[in-house]
Amino acid sequence: MIVGFAVFALIGCRLVWVQVIDGPTLSAAAQQLRTVSQDIPFTRVEILDERGRVLARTVLTYDIVTDPSQSSAFDAFDIPLPDRSVRHVARDQGITELAQILGLDDSVVKKAVGGTGKFAYVARSVTPDVEQRVADLRFPGVSSNAVRKREYPLGEVAGNIVGFVDDQMQGAAGVEQTLNDQLTGTPGKRQFEIGADGILIPVAPIEQVKPVNGKTVQLTINSDLQYLAQKAISDSVAQLHAEWGNIVVVEAKTGKIRAMADTSPMNPNNPGASKPEDRGVRSVTAAVEPGSTEKSVTAAAALQEGKVQPLTQLEIPPSYTIDGQTFNDSFGHGTLHMTFAGVLGYSLNTGTVMVGKDLTAQQRYGYLRKFGIGEKTGIPLPGESTGILASPDKWDGRQQYTVLFGQGVAQTPLQTAMVYQTIANGGVRLKPQLLESTTGADGKVTPTQQDAGVQVLTPATDKSLKEILESVVTAGEVQDVKVRGYRVGGKTGTAETARPDGAGLSGYTASLVGMAPWTILNTSC
Repeated sequence: MIVGFAVFALIGCRLVWVQVIDGPTLSAAAQQLRTVSQDIPFTRVEILDERGRVLARTVLTYDIVTDPSQSSAFDAFDIPLPDRSVRHVARDQGITELAQILGLDDSVVKKAVGGTGKFAYVARSVTPDVEQRVADLRFPGVSSNAVRKREYPLGEVAGNIVGFVDDQMQGAAGVEQTLNDQLTGTPGKRQFEIGADGILIPVAPIEQVKPVNGKTVQLTINSDLQYLAQKAISDSVAQLHAEWGNIVVVEAKTGKIRAMADTSPMNPNNPGASKPEDRGVRSVTAAVEPGSTEKSVTAAAALQEGKVQPLTQLEIPPSYTIDGQTFNDSFGHGTLHMTFAGVLGYSLNTGTVMVGKDLTAQQRYGYLRKFGIGEKTGIPLPGESTGILASPDKWDGRQQYTVLFGQGVAQTPLQTAMVYQTIANGGVRLKPQLLESTTGADGKVTPTQQDAGVQVLTPATDKSLKEILESVVTAGEVQDVKVRGYRVGGKTGTAETARPDGAGLSGYTASLVGMAPWTILNTSC
């Protein structure tokens, strides 16, 4: 009797421990084992051009899949209704309803959910709406896998700028990479409970947190202008048998990039078809000697520092020697008598050095820096180069003069374009703008704030320089770029190109920078 009581007492104590003391812990553990969590993917949203044309978008679909060993192991299942009641559904009726949702024959669905295998497709590439209806049906053993595909409707047009994503839908090039955080959203979650047989427990609640999509990104690029620029530079490179070329079009008053075209454009729908070196944007990654386009910086400095005026008369010898360094022009000539404007008009190295020598080394360097040479522009594209601009204490006897006409210094095509944006914009240098705005999942539009700019030249100096650059087109070396009905300014540049292995020189880099229309000063390129 005493023994029996003791055993009964021990059993009673254990029941108290399980039901009262440890019950909540065991219940929570059991619920955790029953709970299935499923991610609901966010949508990586669109990249648009300045007019709203789609440059990149994500197509989200779902594959409806099943575990036949679970979906065939029942005769009926229950679906909870909004009024907390339960609808009892026979297996065949569930197959019919699932087939109707998917737009398939009953026989197709019955075959997919039957058998003893562990995996089978029921339907491929269904819309999110259909996937939600399948989830609401709660057919045992049936679930979904999200399939996201990034599409680029305009293909090669702005393809290098837009970039592409990797197989994890993360940006791998272009603005897809640099603006990845804005384009990326937050996944949602769907949680439900299943029994030991794999069937959803009908009375258990389904918890669902909706995903938050990324931000829509609108660029400043005009896709029509981008297409024309890509065609123009591709045609020119083919005609001249050049290795590569590019065009940059900047809205001078705002700094907005309207086109940035490279030869060998990449199609982001198939980036593997392009060579690695053709997948970036050379306008920001390639640093080259600008040649005579840099003479505008020397002219700006000389005008601003009072060393010369546009109509100052100069006597230009056939060659010019200073500090043991001799400089020649691209064409042979005798002694010339011309104005400083004429020196720029015919791009004379001799005359440029004659005037530029009166600037101190620090002034030459300082004006290059004021125009943005030797520093990144900050444009949101991968691999931007700072260019190469050595400090004056590292210049040798020749380089201290060659920087006056764009040799011994290297810069990106975008940096060169922004020099002329400054001149076209009344002497105010802006940062290049590629991002027009972002739009959040809540519909709130956030425009990119306009850069306040830096005043590099006085209005008077800038006006004189613009008039000189206009004369380059009207009476100088680039008269063939005249545009009927418009006033245009411009400057050419040519520089020898270093070999890729650094062993000497091989070929030339030729460039033309123009500003038009003159009366509005709207664009530099």
